Amino acid sequence: MPKAHLTQAFVANAGCEVGKKKSDHYDLSIKGFVLEVRCTGGKTYYLRYVDQAGTQKQYKIGGYNDITFAAAKKKAQQLRSEVVMGGDPGAKKALARSIPLYGELAERHLEFAKLHLKSYSDLEATMRNHVLPKWGKTRLTDITSQAVGQWLNDKRAGGLAPASVERIRVIFGRSFVLGASWDIPGTERNPTRGIPRTPLNNGRERFLSAEEATRLREAVAASQNPQLQHIVGLLLLTGARLRELLDAKWENVDIKRRSWLIPTSKTGKARHVPLSTAALAIIEQLPRFKDCPWLVPNPETRRPFVSIKHGWQRAIREAKLPGLRLHDLRHSAASFMVNSGVDLFAVGKVLGHASYQSTQRYSHLANDTLLKAVEAGAAKQAAF
Repeated sequence: MPKAHLTQAFVANAGCEVGKKKSDHYDLSIKGFVLEVRCTGGKTYYLRYVDQAGTQKQYKIGGYNDITFAAAKKKAQQLRSEVVMGGDPGAKKALARSIPLYGELAERHLEFAKLHLKSYSDLEATMRNHVLPKWGKTRLTDITSQAVGQWLNDKRAGGLAPASVERIRVIFGRSFVLGASWDIPGTERNPTRGIPRTPLNNGRERFLSAEEATRLREAVAASQNPQLQHIVGLLLLTGARLRELLDAKWENVDIKRRSWLIPTSKTGKARHVPLSTAALAIIEQLPRFKDCPWLVPNPETRRPFVSIKHGWQRAIREAKLPGLRLHDLRHSAASFMVNSGVDLFAVGKVLGHASYQSTQRYSHLANDTLLKAVEAGAAKQAAF
């Protein structure tokens, strides 16, 4: 067991004894600090010690080519102090290695979401494109709130929309919530908690005027997609979400009762959408395909459309309505109802809002109705 004052120069020149596979050089100043030199030329720093149970152990500090001598000696001093205080560096290191990587937690999160979440594809894409590239190979206990906060700030600075950044934060935090419920080591502390949330201003809402709605209907009627005019017409008349309509089935449409059942909506609950005379007229014109259960399927595949983006973009160009989103048709349906004197509670029921607060965004649209009310009041007063 050769001993020496380990120095940078000594370590650089240290060799393996002739006839041996490896030689150990113990430092005289730090008990247990050793340089292992192999006949193949490799060199590694260790701290060897005896734990509280009397068991001989060793802790690998690092390879000669991976860590400087000064850093290795500093680490050895730190570890030796831990041993003297009754600690066990090896056990601590083994525990750290038992902590899963975030990628392992994400895999379980995705498996769970696939069974329980309707918007699985959106979650999977967010994980794949944003979360896993950054944290996939990081141990859960090494993910700090400070690092996560900086990462999210970098996402915002990189031009990602605030709502998208918030979605990333929510999904990332949800992984830790699920992990804690599954008793996964390292998920006891959620690194997304305590991170200030940037206020979101997602109030971009566009409402078509009657004249704009007419232009749009003319444009979609001329579309190469023969179903687009029916889809847009029903969205404007029912206020339904696009995916709700694209996934609609004939079996859920009751012509006699003038009702369309949406089995599962965004809120997770079923709801009935009343069908106006105009909406029923469109439904009666819809083409029917043999053995096809869908209300407005892709005529070529006889399956629900994955996207109608191409036809939609051409239509809004023709109608001179740049930037109009399909979701704006839902807002427009609400606008037409409110300005026809329908109360907000009824509008919320039609749209399937989970809370009255969601419908409150349309309260300012009732100006025409309210103006008629004050004009009527003024006229009454003038009569006296």
